[in-house]
Amino acid sequence: MTNGPGAGIPAVSSAILAMSRHLEVRDVLKTIVASARELLDAEYAALGVPDDHGGFAQFVVDGVSEEQWKAIGPLPRQHGILAAMLHNATPERLADVRVDPRFRGWPSAHPDMSDFIGLPVADGNEILGALFLANKRCPKPEGTCGFTAEDERLLGILAQHAAIALTNARLYERSRELTIAGERARLAHELHDAVAQKLFSLRLTAQAAAALVDRDPARAKGELHQVAALAAEAADELRAAVVELRPAALDEDGLIATLRSQAQVLDRAHTARVTFETQGVRALPASQEEALLRVAQEALHNALRHSGAAQVDVTLVRHGQGALLRVADDGRGFDTGTVRRAGRHLGLVSMRDRAAGVGGKLTVESEPGKGTAVEMEVPGG
Repeated sequence: MTNGPGAGIPAVSSAILAMSRHLEVRDVLKTIVASARELLDAEYAALGVPDDHGGFAQFVVDGVSEEQWKAIGPLPRQHGILAAMLHNATPERLADVRVDPRFRGWPSAHPDMSDFIGLPVADGNEILGALFLANKRCPKPEGTCGFTAEDERLLGILAQHAAIALTNARLYERSRELTIAGERARLAHELHDAVAQKLFSLRLTAQAAAALVDRDPARAKGELHQVAALAAEAADELRAAVVELRPAALDEDGLIATLRSQAQVLDRAHTARVTFETQGVRALPASQEEALLRVAQEALHNALRHSGAAQVDVTLVRHGQGALLRVADDGRGFDTGTVRRAGRHLGLVSMRDRAAGVGGKLTVESEPGKGTAVEMEVPGG
């Protein structure tokens, strides 16, 4: 790729637009690295986000296969040229990185690199990371660097916008963490109220049974049956709350495995039968997967706590480029015409907000005595 005056600006613009589409930090990092490598037509690109202990909290590469990356071994430390970019916030452009006095070598499985360009990604005085590329695909006379001053200028523009995208992604993830913390606090409050009420009833009933044992054994036996029923209900409340308080394993396991696991746990914890089926679903943007999971959890909560359902079926299928989630139960249902009352009681407003927040759509079908079906569509990416 030859960059004449202004020739790379459309490519930079495309890269900036690509970065702005992502909200997750990891997705932003991957997009930055892939965009930089394509922009400068290099064989390899990487971006490291430093930690506070001389290493890297995150390190993303492009141009290296997964097998190669595993063979390379542990992440690099902040030393040599990487440290210079992180600590001094200065660009580096080298004809051959291997002969630079700061070069410390690399593992045996590491690909061979020669010409090199690197820039810090900074937000004001804060260094967010180091972006570097190697082996530009162009003729290189002996002792010269394939990366030009124009390449450095374009990469500098990209790095400035990368800092903005990365900062926004971090703010988004922090906001999400606060939201999750709020949900956990709400669940803890519900747990306290529900279980405390059950245990209070349990204690009173047990006391009544003890008082009746001698003078009315038959009534005492009835009270003890009630004690057993209340204990079972309290155990159900505890198990259900534990499931909801567990952090979702989206990052490690993905949406399908997480939904399947939660359905299995809820099936064991409740008398209602809970099933999960999926077909043809491709990977979705992280924000859409989280929204689908949260809506599924809310719909399952409603079905298992409020509807009196004997059967709850969760399905996730491919829908165009996106996916369609359906949570259907055979419970008592409700009149969808009473939207405001139902919205407050069943969390429909929050589910609709989650769907709209990722460009999706939520629909609810229900009739008294005929169960409820909650469907959410997301567009994919």
